Amino acid sequence: MADPYRAFLAVPDEAPEGIPLAVKDLIDTSGLTTTYGSAIFRDHVPERSAPCVTVLEEAGYAVLGKTNLHEFAYGVTSDNPHFGAVVNPLDAGRIPGGSSGGNGAALAAGLCELALGTDSAGSVRFPAACCGVVGFKPTWATVPTEGVFPLAPSFDTVGPMARSVAGCAELMRTFGLAEADAGAAGEVRAALAWTELADPLVRARIEEAAAHLPDVTHVDFPFPGDITPAFQAEAAEVHRTLFAEHADLYGENVRHKLELAFAVSDEAVAEARAEREAYRGRALEALDGFDVVLTPTMPMVAPPAGAGDLALRERMMSVTRPFSAAGWPALALPCGPAEDGLPASLQIAARPGDDALVLAVGEAIERTLVSS
Repeated sequence: MADPYRAFLAVPDEAPEGIPLAVKDLIDTSGLTTTYGSAIFRDHVPERSAPCVTVLEEAGYAVLGKTNLHEFAYGVTSDNPHFGAVVNPLDAGRIPGGSSGGNGAALAAGLCELALGTDSAGSVRFPAACCGVVGFKPTWATVPTEGVFPLAPSFDTVGPMARSVAGCAELMRTFGLAEADAGAAGEVRAALAWTELADPLVRARIEEAAAHLPDVTHVDFPFPGDITPAFQAEAAEVHRTLFAEHADLYGENVRHKLELAFAVSDEAVAEARAEREAYRGRALEALDGFDVVLTPTMPMVAPPAGAGDLALRERMMSVTRPFSAAGWPALALPCGPAEDGLPASLQIAARPGDDALVLAVGEAIERTLVSS
């Protein structure tokens, strides 16, 4: 497969039969190299596929190839020191987002129709936003994560990416998600939040997209306090032994973040976990009287390549991380050109378990955007 975007890391020897599906190289695939974006696992070939892949294969999907990612999924740029930086097909001077950047690039370049990724703080939604495609983070624990290399297990989710909401919805139905009532989106009560944090044209596109729903109200939706130590503690536990044995094989970016994670105090972790639990309650309370909340997916369009993960991650994660902390389903939907002609992305989120409603609202807005 000719791939100037460095989106794919491995492809089968023969073209698969079935609905072509790209799979993030964090997810085990039987007989096909699975590196987790790491030099440590450069030659790793799993004996068994992750259950999330097996379910899809049994439903008629076939793995087209494994997509590149930020090393161990711990980053927002997909600038991989071992396998090369993924290139954004919309603008080679912009990042494709991470950590599922290979998925976003492959979809935007027309190399695949559907992709399976992972999202712990925005890793499906960032690439969708940066590459002008659709990405869906389900309610936590909706899709099995066994056979997926963990980042921070209580945050980790597996979810679809596609060039339409319908593609994501169809894939989620394979995992047993019921289809939403066709009229649900027309009656939805939507809260609109955080647009003031976005760059001017991103804000304009978000507010215009939201206006396609019949009942939208601006609200002061809360943010969590500092939950980063809780995330870091889980990442540190995942990597503690592996890092001790192979620190020299980690890239500088991920090595630095893990060294910070290893140094987090027990007190800071306990406070972060308590704040996360409290935030779940505050978020539910803030959505009282509404069905969904609409926000930017990112406050900006795809940032320039070369700025680096450490410089970009806090602002990029600012409006995705809250819904990962709360375990809510969230959809990233392109909603028109913004700064530099690059796509803005609308985020649609709802209470845990309301995945079908989020997708139905996304499909309704997508239809109006296409027709307008």
